[in-house]
Amino acid sequence: MKFGFSRSARLLKPAEFRHVFADAESVACRQLRLLFRPCELGRTRIGFALTKKAVKRAVDRNRIKRVFRDSFRLNQHEMGSVDIIVLARRGASDLDNAALQKLANDLWLRLEKSYKKSQSLASAPSQQDCDLS
Repeated sequence: MKFGFSRSARLLKPAEFRHVFADAESVACRQLRLLFRPCELGRTRIGFALTKKAVKRAVDRNRIKRVFRDSFRLNQHEMGSVDIIVLARRGASDLDNAALQKLANDLWLRLEKSYKKSQSLASAPSQQDCDLS
């Protein structure tokens, strides 16, 4: 099992982000929110939407992304095929790295539970629902 963070593990195009925003489920805590949508690409992908309004300083936005990327890299194989967007809320920049790591792990577990629950309730989406190349 590889724990890399390749280009194929990222949401890169605006259309990919729009696809997730259009019909997303979410898990959230006070400082962060994860939007996710099941996908049939056979891999988990992640994207970030951290606004200046929610996290003022670029250093803090980059730190949050770095901690979540690292946590995602280690947990991506347990999640199934899903596209994820990380959104920050006010107060996210006040968390230190250890608190962010703990929060990320908690959100991954909640996302995994919610994803499995949604998969058991509905049939898997078609390939065309997810492939926006």
